[in-house]
Amino acid sequence: MNQKKFLGSTPFLLSYKKALSLRTQAMAVRLRRQAANFTIINGELYKRSFTGPYLKCLPPSEANYALREVHSGICGEHLGGRALAQKVLRQGFYWPTIKQDALELVRKCNSCQLHANLTHLPAVEISTLQSPWPFAQWGIDIMGPFPMATGQRKFIILAVDYFTKWVEAEPLAKITEANAKQFLWKSIICRFGIPAKVITDNGTQFTGRVFTTFCKDLHIHLVHTAVAHPQTNGQTEVTNRTILRGLKTRLEKAGGQWADELPNVLWAYRTTARTPTGETPYNLCFGTEAVIPVDIGVPSHRVQTFDSNTNDEKLRHNLDLLPEVRNGTILKVAAYHQRVARHYNRRMKPRHISVGDLVLRSIEAAGKGPQRNKLSPLWEGPYLVAAMVKPGTFKLKDAEGKMLPRTWNIENLRKYYQ
Repeated sequence: MNQKKFLGSTPFLLSYKKALSLRTQAMAVRLRRQAANFTIINGELYKRSFTGPYLKCLPPSEANYALREVHSGICGEHLGGRALAQKVLRQGFYWPTIKQDALELVRKCNSCQLHANLTHLPAVEISTLQSPWPFAQWGIDIMGPFPMATGQRKFIILAVDYFTKWVEAEPLAKITEANAKQFLWKSIICRFGIPAKVITDNGTQFTGRVFTTFCKDLHIHLVHTAVAHPQTNGQTEVTNRTILRGLKTRLEKAGGQWADELPNVLWAYRTTARTPTGETPYNLCFGTEAVIPVDIGVPSHRVQTFDSNTNDEKLRHNLDLLPEVRNGTILKVAAYHQRVARHYNRRMKPRHISVGDLVLRSIEAAGKGPQRNKLSPLWEGPYLVAAMVKPGTFKLKDAEGKMLPRTWNIENLRKYYQ
């Protein structure tokens, strides 16, 4: 028997009609159970409530008015979606999609979006930066202002190598492109060679024509971090904090002497084992540990047994073994980055923004924080997402279609709903 004859047979039709009848009966029973929760009073539909009197059932037009009046009317306070739905219920109104409609209204409210709390949880997974060889990738940043030191110096320009964690720093009186270019040439290129990549913030001393042209001529890949997102150059930020803590603890009250103490702090940093590598920056650079004052004050074994005749030969042996030490360091750093990524990504709360979306921008990230008062909104916009530089980093356009300078990270953006 073919399929068509089988479907048209009497036994199949009887079973189909029986199943349809059972389903209709089940729907009827369900409808009667639901109808028991409703009643009609003076020609209007009400629902029996578990927490109070009857709730008046509203049609869509009146339901929308009730939500808006409770949310942003004369007595409204821009409640959250769940609280708004509960307040409407307490006022004695009901419709089947009250909670969903309340959440949708709050999500699209312009005032609620402009005054929404800042989100501090990461929105995308962390992406670690690996340096392929020593002195190939440097992070540069500016610290300050500090108390005025000799020569009217009150800033520090600092660079850290991503592989060895070696630090170079120099006090400055002014932050200019010429000073940044001179520091890159004198302290990095002339000592360690031309780097492959330099990572900086968006300061004018790093984004101006003089500095960018200098890097371009030497084929240095210049990367600028996203605005108000120091995690992009996290290695430099961590080093800044360590150097600053060293200066604070050494100076105590003599703040103006920080420029004189800076070389001592740098020496202490370079001869201390760093957590990611398990080695001192000095050892990764030169293949041996530096002799520090404690080795002289309390003579160590290598100081007591020093032999100038065999010293050069032993140092050459250390240099021959240095590649093996550096290869081991690569594995240690990779394992360290994995641990950091697991800890960071555990706190992640994903937020999705794509090209073409409308977004709000944090006023603090836009540099307008000092202009704010207690009643000012925390967000501004909306702006159009014009392009995605990499996951979590975007280029924006304003309402007139003009491209905003620099890149913006998703942690300083919030999706806008019309």
